[in-house]
Amino acid sequence: MPQKILVICGPTASGKSDLALRLARALDGEIINADSMQVYRGMDIGTAKPTPEQCGEVPHHLIDVVHPDQPFSAADFAAAADRAIREISSRGKRSIVVGGTGLYIRALLKGLVDSPGGDVQFRQCLHEEAERTGNQALLERLRRVDPQLAAQLHPNNLVRIIRALEVHHLTGIPLSRYQQEHGFAEQRYRSLQIGIRVERSLLYSRIEERVERMLAEGLLAEVRGLMAAGYDSGMKALRSIGYKEACSCLAGECSLEEARELIKRNTRHYAKRQLTWFTADKDILWLEYPQKFDTILKHAIEFFEFGEA
Repeated sequence: MPQKILVICGPTASGKSDLALRLARALDGEIINADSMQVYRGMDIGTAKPTPEQCGEVPHHLIDVVHPDQPFSAADFAAAADRAIREISSRGKRSIVVGGTGLYIRALLKGLVDSPGGDVQFRQCLHEEAERTGNQALLERLRRVDPQLAAQLHPNNLVRIIRALEVHHLTGIPLSRYQQEHGFAEQRYRSLQIGIRVERSLLYSRIEERVERMLAEGLLAEVRGLMAAGYDSGMKALRSIGYKEACSCLAGECSLEEARELIKRNTRHYAKRQLTWFTADKDILWLEYPQKFDTILKHAIEFFEFGEA
């Protein structure tokens, strides 16, 4: 029978990490990170990683596992999380997966699409086309061959747009069809998924506070250090929210105040996309935190000790 895991998800700044720590203490659990940016070493402030003290109190897995210039995919995450879950189980502990990267969580719970390999040269051509004509033009190109998937994607999601065009180029089949026929079908674990529900204005207030805190704690200095270590501002990890704007500021392309407002705006937009992803999953139980902590804990205990909760 598939193993049980607890999953804590929701938008950025909703309180996932704090909730996971409280649950880990109460349930004798260990935490598995499911945030796609916290896997990178040296990227601490801008990813809101747990502190060394928190990691010392409750073991955390899949944090600081690759350098910023190394690739790390959803498939890599699922394989690494599988290993962590086995290790945690071998110690008689409970696994608590926490993060806001929906594809990572879906890959872990249900597997990934069985789609064809890649064409590096074709991908490079698409990246160059995006630089010349913009992401929106590539999204429109995708809309002509895979309107179903294109309708789900934001123009900034260039990686998925290019992958979908690549699959169609290689096979003549829309990636959405692969997803329907092959993907996300296998139930790899028995899971209780808890989503943190936050009133929109409160969430935006927390985002503002988080951005201010990151800048005060030295986000620009962190980015300056990464660039001094040889990491290029154009690489994928440094194109993420917070780092991209900080790189622009350090390059003199915008002021600190402009960077501050861009980070806040882009983080709000990201939170909206996260909510769109997670609310489409009917298996997620949405509860307020910290108001409903006792209810969340009750569901978790019942799930682990008695059944499906």
